[in-house]
Amino acid sequence: MTVHFIGAGPGAADLITVRGRDIIARCPVCLFAGSIVPRELLDYCPEGARIVDTASLSLDEIEAEYLRAAEAGEDIARLHSGDLSVWSAVAEQMRRLDRLGIDYTLTPGVPSFAAAAAALQRELTIPEVVQSLILTRISGRASKMPEKETLANFAASGATLAIHLAIHAIARIVDELTPFYGANCPVAIVVKASWPDEKILRGTLADIAAKVAEDPIERTALIFVGPGLSAENFRESALYSTDYVRRFRSPKDAPKGNDEA
Repeated sequence: MTVHFIGAGPGAADLITVRGRDIIARCPVCLFAGSIVPRELLDYCPEGARIVDTASLSLDEIEAEYLRAAEAGEDIARLHSGDLSVWSAVAEQMRRLDRLGIDYTLTPGVPSFAAAAAALQRELTIPEVVQSLILTRISGRASKMPEKETLANFAASGATLAIHLAIHAIARIVDELTPFYGANCPVAIVVKASWPDEKILRGTLADIAAKVAEDPIERTALIFVGPGLSAENFRESALYSTDYVRRFRSPKDAPKGNDEA
């Protein structure tokens, strides 16, 4: 028996990976986080599958489901929103499975920040403007942030910030980031990226809090902050330049004298 942790993607059912879909289709048990995983994904479950919404379950109750399936010799498809590598609460489940001697696998999913960037129709790394993306959040009821992982420390780098699970603290975010990015720094908020009711709110650090107040957002929102969000007059990447020699370009097609990348 194996527990298959699957990144279910950001929302749209067709943004799950082919591997994830196929695992769901062959597992007689499916555990899914019903509050944030679309129920359309359950259509991939085989007929007669045991389907359990874990939204209201404690970790002990989820463990009990693993033990029940292990005793029955039934594989489990365990669906988590987005990708498993960040804020998935998979680590503590794997730790318990290790103690129980139950096998598990991990299948990555499309992360929410990628779906949000697609909704914005933006590349998040812009040549000579910004080349780093920081995924972060703020302290909340579920867990506190480590002491050194502050918005101010991250903002000092000038990187684009993708702030998760923090729409309720938009005023605090504005106050902490404005000294580093400036009031005119662009901000984009993507609500429920890839869902049918997806919404985008754009502004600057100067006005985004007021815009959110006019059109309240309760949850499932990702906040992007950084100059790259509105960059237009940036230099083109050298990757496709005619005078840039790269590994996959035939030497006869490129000028001499440049080092191969």
